[in-house]
Amino acid sequence: SNVSSSVCGCHFNSTLLISLLPPLLWTEFILGFLGNGLALWIFCCHLRPWKSSTVLLFNLVVADFLFIMALPFRASYYYFKMQWRFGQAVCNIVLFTLAMNRSGSTFFLMAITVDRYMRVVHPHHPINSVSSSKAMCGAFGLWLFTIAMTAHVFSVPHTNTMYCESFVVDTELPHNLSWHRFEFLFSFIIPLLVILYCTFHIICHLRGRQLAQHANIKKALCFITLVVVVFTVCFLPSNIMQVVIWIKTHHSLSTLPESELCPALEDVTNAFFLSISLTYLNSVLDPIIYYFYSPAIKDIFRKILHPSQEKTMSSANVTL
Repeated sequence: SNVSSSVCGCHFNSTLLISLLPPLLWTEFILGFLGNGLALWIFCCHLRPWKSSTVLLFNLVVADFLFIMALPFRASYYYFKMQWRFGQAVCNIVLFTLAMNRSGSTFFLMAITVDRYMRVVHPHHPINSVSSSKAMCGAFGLWLFTIAMTAHVFSVPHTNTMYCESFVVDTELPHNLSWHRFEFLFSFIIPLLVILYCTFHIICHLRGRQLAQHANIKKALCFITLVVVVFTVCFLPSNIMQVVIWIKTHHSLSTLPESELCPALEDVTNAFFLSISLTYLNSVLDPIIYYFYSPAIKDIFRKILHPSQEKTMSSANVTL
C-alpha cells in the first residue's frame, strides 16, 4: 500500500481496503436497498393511519435509504484504487449524505427507543397521545439539527482532487480536534446513553411488575436488548478507532520525525475505514427493527409474503 502526506495530512492507498471494501459495500447496498425499499413502499402505500411512532419509524427508513444510496459511490471509489472519478461537487454531496444520514439514523433510533420507553414506563403521559402532525414537526426539527451538525462536510478541503474522504489524518494536532470528529463521536455517544437508559428502565419496569415471564414480554425484552447490541456492534468500533487515531497521532507527533508520521498511522487508519463499513451494516439491519417494533408492519409483511394464506384465512372467516 502507498502512503503519502500533504499539507492536508496523510493519504493512504491501502490494498487491504481496495480488495475488501468494494464487495462488502455492494452487498450492504443490495441488502439495504431491498430491505429499506420494501419498508418505504409499505409505509407509503399500505400503512394507514399513521401514529406518532409510525412517523419516527418512517423517518428512520428515509435516513437509512438515503444512506444506502450513497454506498455504490463509495464502492466504486475503492474499486478504482481510492481514485474519485465523479468530481468534487458529487464527492461533497456523497460525504454529506453519509454523515447526515448516519447521524439521522442514530438520532431517530434514539427517538424510537424513547417513544417505546414512554409507552411502557409512563403509559399515561400526554406525549403518548401526540398527533402524527406534531410528531412530523418534531421529526423535522431532528432533521434540521442533524443537518446543522453535519453541513460542515461541505467545507472539507480537497487539495488532492482524486481523494474523497471526510476523515483525513492531519499532521497538525489542532486540526485533529475538528468539529467533524466531535460530531462523529457525539452522534454515537448521546444516542447510546439514551438507548441504554431507556432499555434498562423498560426491563426494570417490566420485571418489577412481574411481567417478564409472559411470552410476549419475553420477546419484547429480547428485542430491545438486540437493538442495543446491534447499535453497539455497528457503531462502537469506528468510534473507538477515532479515539485511538487521535491518541496515536498525539503520541507520534511528539516522538517521531515528520517523514515517519503517516506510515506509523497507516494501520490504525485502515482499521478505522474497515470499522466504518460496520456502521453501514446498521442501515441494513434496521428493517428488522421495523418488522418487530410495529404489529401493523408485521401483518403487512405477512400479507405480502403469504398472499394465498391470507386469502384462505379471509374465506375461512366468511364461512364461519
